[in-house]
Amino acid sequence: MRIDTPSDMPTHLLENPDQWITKVGKFLRKTSLDELPQIINIFKGEMSVIGPRPALWNQYDLIAEREKYSANDVPVGLTGWAQINGRDELPIERKAKPDGDYVKKRSLWFDTICFIGTFTAVLRSKGVIEGGTGFISKMTKDKEETKSEG
Repeated sequence: MRIDTPSDMPTHLLENPDQWITKVGKFLRKTSLDELPQIINIFKGEMSVIGPRPALWNQYDLIAEREKYSANDVPVGLTGWAQINGRDELPIERKAKPDGDYVKKRSLWFDTICFIGTFTAVLRSKGVIEGGTGFISKMTKDKEETKSEG
């Protein structure tokens, strides 16, 4: 991100998020290398490898939606079920549901599935859309509007 980027703001709430992201930042984000510093948080015991991704303190909509599924009751993780099933493409409502599904299915086996799925998603850059919370729902809506017009 550029140094003059508004602070404490989720990317999807920025107007024209591409204007704030540098070329290096796009590469780091696309390859998920920007997440590596969080390994320190894992070693410190502040987060898990697998679990719902941490929300920013001011993402009240995401925090409230996750509360419906008890997803705020488990440790946050470096990666999780929502990240390999849509990531930035999912609107807040649809991102919280997989976090809740993770809470219900939480086990060593399910964590292994999430861990392996993360590598697949990262290698394919699946779901990475800057400022893209809700991209899937926008695409679906556009397709439905096109079908109804045709």
